[in-house]
Amino acid sequence: MPDQPAKKTSDAAARPDRFVRAREAQASALLEDYAELIADLIAESGEARVADIAGRLGVAQPTATKAVARLQREGLAVSRPYRGVFLTEAGAALAERVRARHRTVVDLLIAVGVPAETAELDAEGLEHHVSERTLKAFEAYLARSR
Repeated sequence: MPDQPAKKTSDAAARPDRFVRAREAQASALLEDYAELIADLIAESGEARVADIAGRLGVAQPTATKAVARLQREGLAVSRPYRGVFLTEAGAALAERVRARHRTVVDLLIAVGVPAETAELDAEGLEHHVSERTLKAFEAYLARSR
């Protein structure tokens, strides 16, 4: 019997994996945005207060407080009464990875002709859903095109 071509996985069969990955990315995106913002606020003023975090993100203080509590549970931040929120070493590393990923996505979008302002806005959503493999491909493309 002649060799049969390998059977392709149906799109429907792969869909649950895609949805799981998208939900996981959505859940981590919130933590990543908060960690990045806290790092920015600390760089600007030496600390990040919940009121400042809420104001920058356009959310209510209780919403920001819940997110900070989640960062603390994950070991990414600590807070001190009447002082503010500070990133742990792991939180600072996460913020740096997010910032680098954001820059790569922005640079790629600009390289393919997206205006810089639009690239910045679009990267905010895309950066959280890009796999490491895809990010490496973006970086390789950018390195070749420079």
